[in-house]
Amino acid sequence: MSYEINRRLAAERPPLETSAEVDSVTAGIIRGAFETICFETAVHLGRAASSAIINQSNERNGSIIDAHGRLAGVSVGIPQLLFISPMAVRWGIEHYEEDDWGPGDVFLGNDPDHGGGHLPDYTVYAPCFDSGGSLVAIQALQAHQGDTGGKDPGGFSVDSLDIFHEGLPIPRLKLVHRGERRGDVLDLLIRNNRLPSFTGDIAAMIGAAELGAQLLGDLVERWGSDVVRAAMNFNIGETERRFRSEVEKWPDGCYEADVWIDHDTVGHEDVRVHVACHVAGDQLTVDMTGSDDRPELVNVWNTFSNSRGYAMAQLVSMVDPTIVKNEGLFNAVEMVIPEGTIVQPPPNKPAALGAFHPACEIGEAICIALSQIVPERSSPQVYKLGMPNAVIGFDDEGQMWMDQGVDVRASDASATEGIDGWGSLCSGLGNLILAQAEDAESRFPVINLSREMTCDSGGAGRWRGQPGTLNVKKVLEPTMAVAWMVSMKHPLRGLRGGEDASPYSNHFEVGTPGEYKIENSVRADLPAGAVIAYQYGGGAGFESPLLRDPAAVREDVLDEYVSVEAAREHYGVVVTGSAEACDVEVDEEATRRLRDELLAEQA
Repeated sequence: MSYEINRRLAAERPPLETSAEVDSVTAGIIRGAFETICFETAVHLGRAASSAIINQSNERNGSIIDAHGRLAGVSVGIPQLLFISPMAVRWGIEHYEEDDWGPGDVFLGNDPDHGGGHLPDYTVYAPCFDSGGSLVAIQALQAHQGDTGGKDPGGFSVDSLDIFHEGLPIPRLKLVHRGERRGDVLDLLIRNNRLPSFTGDIAAMIGAAELGAQLLGDLVERWGSDVVRAAMNFNIGETERRFRSEVEKWPDGCYEADVWIDHDTVGHEDVRVHVACHVAGDQLTVDMTGSDDRPELVNVWNTFSNSRGYAMAQLVSMVDPTIVKNEGLFNAVEMVIPEGTIVQPPPNKPAALGAFHPACEIGEAICIALSQIVPERSSPQVYKLGMPNAVIGFDDEGQMWMDQGVDVRASDASATEGIDGWGSLCSGLGNLILAQAEDAESRFPVINLSREMTCDSGGAGRWRGQPGTLNVKKVLEPTMAVAWMVSMKHPLRGLRGGEDASPYSNHFEVGTPGEYKIENSVRADLPAGAVIAYQYGGGAGFESPLLRDPAAVREDVLDEYVSVEAAREHYGVVVTGSAEACDVEVDEEATRRLRDELLAEQA
């Protein structure tokens, strides 16, 4: 049944009925108002929420969906997740009459088999009506919840066999009716969540959605509903036209890539994501046929909505960034997401970890494939960690606390043409802000011992990937820790001759006789004082490292991004001196001879 639902929810929607016509200036003003409303509602949610993952890390996203379920507006957020809310809202729209939609209503959905991403990603949405009672648009907010009532705290169960092990799936649920909170419904949600902060989070989501509906109502009153509808039609059509114009510049052909996940959570190895990008005139088709469909796989099932969202997040990064992000993107791209595979699983498959992998591999494969024809815009919008180290415990009153492991780190910041990997995170994480040590230590019984960039962990290339970090943390009380390690065998791939990033690694009970390396998935009980050391992989390189300017390699050695040995081995650059003494110099003649030798070996 879910395949049929997915096909229906993803089908192209017609323009809104309107008698008005608008010019580009009017459409642009209304589009700007949509972006402002989304920004204001997302900020409202962040400031009002109780949990650190929302109010500190910014994992909240605002979007506006029109009355036909088309994405009409977005603001800054996490790109992949900005494209997910419309599917959950469309499921709600299908039940418009049955659920008695009206002014002041607020709804919730998170069910992967009914348009949702994965269970922790709640979508709360509120409709806006015109003075005649006609639906004009819907304000949606999406935010990650730290618990969803599953068998394991936090919802990331490494051994879940179905969606019900992970938590409470909600296809659609009315939280507020005509402005009145439904106490019985809210009590049900709160009772099915272990975190005391959830009460504040769900209240903040409702308040933000209501604010968005109010602001939309003000906009409709000012401009008139017909003009607002015409503006949405105009902007969506313009985005499709501009995206197709970009694709038309690309050479026709089929561009393919395979990306691999080390293993699922029980050890089935080399899980495959395959993408073929077909370009024919102004039509781009992204075909994921060939992706893994082994029924015995565990916890590597990505939801249909996530697969669409992660694919589009990568695609929009590869065209003119001024193209407005809305439903026109999806109208311009045909996606083939095969049923029964890890990119569109059978009903009721566990999906929490699939939002990490294979979701990220979809974007990475598209980037690798299209780097053949648009290298200047090829930057993987992905993160390669299996999942963060979640550390979970209970206080003296029996209340659960959870450090979700979203600590400040450097990882996956790859190079692209003309630019070394920079910052600390891949651009695909958008406005996400990772946890400061001071904030985490004030909330949880943990101490962050060190967070240091690791020399030689960035992929070598003409443009170099940013190194990753080694994050070392001590737990001060007995806790449970959950992790799933990948990207050890298959780290982030280099592009156009650039080298791969360094692999990830993770050790528990560091510095004791019982120290051990996490080889796959783990749910471990750690004693007070246990130390965890998580090595994050760096970004990948772009083009051959033998093309890198030796002067840039010298600077990398001085900055301790690259060792003297790696400068010789990977870049063919011979340097004298040391970073410690700050006397590093390039031996130009020795470098020329070494590079000639290495190029001859490659020929």
